This record gives sequence, structure tokens and C-alpha cells, in this order.
Amino acid sequence: MAAGFDACLAAAARRSDAHLGEVLRGFPDHTVTRAMVHAIRGGKGLRGFLVLESAALHEVAPDRAIWPAAAIEAMHGYSLVHDDLPCMDDDLLRRGEPTVHVKWDEATAVLAGDALQALAFELAAHPGAGPGGIRAELALSLARAGGAGGMVMGQALDIAAETAEVPLTLSEITALQAGKTGALIDWAACAGARLAGADPGPFHAYAAALGLAFQIADDILDVEGDADRAGKSLRKDMRAGKATFVSLLGLAGARARAAALAGEACEALAPFGARADGLRAAARFAISRDN
Repeated sequence: MAAGFDACLAAAARRSDAHLGEVLRGFPDHTVTRAMVHAIRGGKGLRGFLVLESAALHEVAPDRAIWPAAAIEAMHGYSLVHDDLPCMDDDLLRRGEPTVHVKWDEATAVLAGDALQALAFELAAHPGAGPGGIRAELALSLARAGGAGGMVMGQALDIAAETAEVPLTLSEITALQAGKTGALIDWAACAGARLAGADPGPFHAYAAALGLAFQIADDILDVEGDADRAGKSLRKDMRAGKATFVSLLGLAGARARAAALAGEACEALAPFGARADGLRAAARFAISRDN
């Protein structure tokens, strides 16, 4: 099953990457455009996979689903470019390659991130995604997931935690990560239901558990992962003395919590039976990956 899922995930990533590449070829040949291409290249494509898989579950045509799948990968790419900046995490490596501000400069990184964020909304609202009401809902919900009620607020809380006199509690870290990591995962998992005009409720529950499990796995990787395989710097949280799921729960406790959350994610999809096995495999992947 793991090998089968890896192949499905890679195929979905290729589809999203190809679609984004085709769109970006319509932009001027400029440093900012080349930086955008660099920023979206080489990722796992999990968020795009969630869009495509949840769309297939609702029998939404692939040529409609590819627009929001590309949108979420553009939004995720923007978040990584800005997250890597010296004023935030100051990372030199991402996906095994120099970060955008290292390969070019900070101004290019800021502009490339801005452009990818704008592109995400353009893709979510594209006529190819379906009727106007559905596209409006996709764009509105993406704005909420990416902004001060979601990812941006999570990042702001994470930055504040680095200099806080008192380390965050487990509930505070959970709330932080629900925004920083979970909000975009939630949008991706619910996109199929939105495309179909169906109830996204079960997918909110699935994504809440999946997003938290994914972040706990990240915290575990930061402690015991291999930097070459991860393609990014590790041990930064430990050196900074930041509270993480591992520091609060211990490695064994963090693994157990991640496994329980993956189980909760799978259970949330019970109404869909075997048709949701691809999404269940994504939950298991989230806690077993090594990068």
C-alpha cells in the first residue's frame, strides 16, 4: 500500500506541477517568474493530492479539480518562500535546493512569494474550476485559510513563541499549528466537496486530525531526521529551545499521538467506505514519511 500510495502521490504532484508550469509559461521571462518556478519545484504535492483525491471521491472531473489543486500548491509555495526569509526562519535550504532569497535576493523572494499568493487566487477563481458560485466559495475560503484567521496568524504566533519568556503549552501549540499547518490542509481536503456543492463537514474533521498529525511528524523529523533526506535544516527548534510536540510529549508520546490522530482522520471518512482509501493512505503517509 505504501509503494502504491507513493506512486499516486507522485503522479498527483506531476499533474499539479505540470499545470502550474503551463500557467507560469504565460508570464514574462523575468527573475521573479524564474524564482516562482524554483519555489514550487520538488515538493511532495500532498495538498494538491488532497484536492484531486477529494474531487475524485465526489466524481468531479479532473480538468476542473486541477485548478484548485494548482492553487493550493501555489499558496503553499508562497508560504515557504516567505517562511524561509531572514526576517522569519532564515533558512538556507528548501527541498534540497537553495532557498529563493539565497539563490537570488530578499526582494526577489518577497515578490515571488507575493506573486504566487496572487496566482493561487487566480487559479482558484479560474472559470475552468466550474460555476461562478463554486469558484467564489473556493476563493473566499482560500483567503480565510491563508490569512489572519489561518496560516498567517499561525506563523505570527510561531514567531512570537521564539522569544516568549514562557514556553507554549500543548494546547497553545495545537492551536498555533491548526493555523500554520492545518488551515491549508483543511482547504485542500474540503476542496472536492466544495467543487461538488456537497457537505465538507467530514473533510473538516479528517483534515483537523491529518494536519496535526503532519505537524507532529515534522517535529519528530526535526529531532531525529536526516537533513539530506529532508532537504532542509533540522534541529533548529531544539537549538532555539522552542516548545514542540516532542519536547512536551517525548518522542514515544509524540509518535503515539500522531498515530492516534491518523486513526481519527481515517475514521472521519467512514461514511465513504473504500472509496476514501486514497485519503486514508495520505493520513498514514503523513506520520511515516522521512522528509
